[in-house]
Amino acid sequence: MLSTLRSGLSSAVSRRAVPAARLAVEESRAALLERLYREHADRVYGLCLRMCADRVRATELAQDVFVRAWEQLDRLQPGSDAGAWLWRLATNVVLNAMRSDRRRIARVAPVAEPGLLERAELGTPLPVRRLSLDAAIARLPDRAREVFVLHDVEGFASREVSEMLGVAEGTVRAHLHRARALLRETLQ
Repeated sequence: MLSTLRSGLSSAVSRRAVPAARLAVEESRAALLERLYREHADRVYGLCLRMCADRVRATELAQDVFVRAWEQLDRLQPGSDAGAWLWRLATNVVLNAMRSDRRRIARVAPVAEPGLLERAELGTPLPVRRLSLDAAIARLPDRAREVFVLHDVEGFASREVSEMLGVAEGTVRAHLHRARALLRETLQ
């Protein structure tokens, strides 16, 4: 995993045309992340495994933690405990993934008799209605879809959505209102 991470970081640094000073900063960021990875990868994987109890999922989550660490490396304060920062980041990644998985599973209804989906005379079964909802969500304008999914599907508060998307909270509420109105119109 370290070689994959290392090659991904070096290709990310080399793809961009950057001045020499900026390149040195990127290389030092890559070295810092590599050091963090070497020192904490086993603990991060262990945390992910204990929290999700699935080896494959734990490996994916551990990789996500280090991708997120690369994205947020600027938030690591010099002189602070990098292990504690990484541990908190790992906890948040796992908790968010578990929350997302629970919501995704709750939205999917198993079909006891797939043949019912093919008979129009029995009305529209719940799985078909859910497929229609997913299709309607996919047709929403980009920002309205992002806000709707983050707020109504994933369960984030308006304030959290505004921080994630970098827009005002009032803008989030406006996009949410628009998304809901468009969905009502589409699904009628």
